[in-house]
Amino acid sequence: MNKRFEDLMYHAGLTAQGCWDELGTYEQEAIEKFAELIVKDCMELNKQELSFNAFERMQNLYTEHFGVEV
Repeated sequence: MNKRFEDLMYHAGLTAQGCWDELGTYEQEAIEKFAELIVKDCMELNKQELSFNAFERMQNLYTEHFGVEV
């Protein structure tokens, strides 16, 4: 799992008192996939709204920051 996703899950309370560890594999994977889909959706919005150069820079930042590629 990407470090940034872990940090965000902590701030959302998912790791409080072993909450994450009590979830099953299906639930953990679903939460990770949900986070990935949100990032991809944001990337798609950027693609529609930004110039190519700006989008390319943002795509690289998203990939680096979240570990998610379009």
